[in-house]
Amino acid sequence: MSILRRFKDIMASNMNALLDKAEDPEKMIDQYLRNLNKDLGQVKSETATIMAEEQRAKRELNECQAEINKMQNYAVKALEAGNEDDARKFLERKSVVTTKEEDLQKTVELAEANTLQMRQMHDKLVKDVEELEARRAMLKGKAAVAKTQSRMNEIGSSVTGANESISAFDRMEEKINRSLDEATAMAELNRGESEDISDLTAKYDSSSTSDVDDELAALKAQIANKDE
Repeated sequence: MSILRRFKDIMASNMNALLDKAEDPEKMIDQYLRNLNKDLGQVKSETATIMAEEQRAKRELNECQAEINKMQNYAVKALEAGNEDDARKFLERKSVVTTKEEDLQKTVELAEANTLQMRQMHDKLVKDVEELEARRAMLKGKAAVAKTQSRMNEIGSSVTGANESISAFDRMEEKINRSLDEATAMAELNRGESEDISDLTAKYDSSSTSDVDDELAALKAQIANKDE
């Protein structure tokens, strides 16, 4: 019975270890199935060994029962031949073998129980492996969808960051445009003051030019009079 407990402990420890290290579900599903198939191979081997022990025990029991029948027949023949002492010896041998038969019968019953439990464990493990193999594709499909969703979430975060950058860019553009407008307005103000001064000085510059023309005309008249 200890071998049955050992296999139960092996499978339980494998499952717990896989759950503790389940960092990548897809890889752990594959690893879990590999471990189960390995356990299944061990269970098959041990089941075959226990079944062989059952067959050996049954064979010994059959041989023992055949020996009992044989001693019984020889005892009858000895009595029929009038050899009571020989018949007694055969019956004594039968008694010894009969005691052995009782032990062998218990051994056979225990071997049959062990075989039954091992076969049940084997059949259940085969069924579990088949079921998990069928579910593996479905689970991997779910894992792929989950990864896609995670990537989409990451992209969504990037888009949010991009929108923030675009908003910041727009704010900078608005600030630059505002600065440009202010600079342009200041330039116009500065240009307006310059034009006022120019107009003012032109007024007096124009007066100066008129006096020069009068003087030039006077010189021309003087020269004309001299020539006469």
